[in-house]
Amino acid sequence: MRRIRVLVVDDSMFFRELLIKTLSKDPALEIVAGARDAFEARDAIIKYRPDVMTLDVEMPRMSGIEFLRKLMPQYPMPVVMISSVSDKVFDALNAGAVDFMAKPAYRDGKMLEEYILKELPVKIKIASTAKIGNLKKTIAPTCGASMSVENKDLIVAIGASTGGTEAIATIIKDFDTDIPGVVVVQHMPAGFTEMYAKRLNDQCRVLVREAKHGDKVVQGQVLIAPGGDSQMRVVKVNGSYQIDLKPGPKVSGHCPSVDVMFESVAQCAKDRALGIILTGMGGDGAKGLLAMHKAGARTMTAAITSAKTFFIFKSPFLALLTIKNRLPIRQPLLHTNLNPRSLYYNIFIGSRLSRHTNTTRSPARMRMGFIRTEASDTYLPQVTLR
Repeated sequence: MRRIRVLVVDDSMFFRELLIKTLSKDPALEIVAGARDAFEARDAIIKYRPDVMTLDVEMPRMSGIEFLRKLMPQYPMPVVMISSVSDKVFDALNAGAVDFMAKPAYRDGKMLEEYILKELPVKIKIASTAKIGNLKKTIAPTCGASMSVENKDLIVAIGASTGGTEAIATIIKDFDTDIPGVVVVQHMPAGFTEMYAKRLNDQCRVLVREAKHGDKVVQGQVLIAPGGDSQMRVVKVNGSYQIDLKPGPKVSGHCPSVDVMFESVAQCAKDRALGIILTGMGGDGAKGLLAMHKAGARTMTAAITSAKTFFIFKSPFLALLTIKNRLPIRQPLLHTNLNPRSLYYNIFIGSRLSRHTNTTRSPARMRMGFIRTEASDTYLPQVTLR
């Protein structure tokens, strides 16, 4: 089996060597090179043609985000960011990165290695399945339908993992203030979910906040589960939905878990709910979506177009076996009938994950940004950094 070729880019020699040493322990990965800045990274990309690049956000001469913005239009490739706790990581995701890992604060070398080995290899493996094409932001169309009936007992539950931050942002930017209460689990390290929620709150018409224990799930508001060691559930108290946040073990490999949230929504909302799963890692979300389906809720996921081109990984793939509706990414869902009284949602499943198409780096498909070399009959990326 061919190993995944990885380029490691970090300005810290200690951390760069640590990443190389730790990732080399995974037999599925081959570390082809290390680079200390964007210029060395560009040369390494041309020379080694890596499948995936890990990229530091803060670097001298040119930041990782600026490098991404220059690189992706000319030579699209899967990138996993390495970032300290900062909202700059969301700029990187917006620029085309597939995922990110929080830079550990441990000083002990053994603890550092254990953390990296636990977090980073799986992100690289998932990123390697992404088919990255040129980024084109697509705005889903809107329609005039809105909720004209009391909807306090309706709820929307959304689950996502790798690649989900931009997908979720695209969806909720189309929400109007009459949307029923929305709860979200997005796999993300502690410290990032609050920044993510604040960022979305500045960009959306609805109120977006990081969820807290006891919060009410109300119309026109999106609550995002905090990263860390607490599981988020939805419970019904005195006729209204509330957030229940309690410390707990990982479920389906994650805390917070999409399965836990979906199953709680199935129990308290039954057929008064819509469950959406966008991108997944492992099996988290599949069992919960099945529970919602059995309870009578409407359930949806992104559609797999072919066995070779999907970037939804395992979770939505499992979910597709159980859901009522399969929705292609970027296709709007209009007038979705959620209950016997025929209430309709204005929910659009439009996603920047549409960049994960079957585009390859072959000359026939990607002439722009390639040059022919004297010594070879192949095409190499012409990445210009100024």
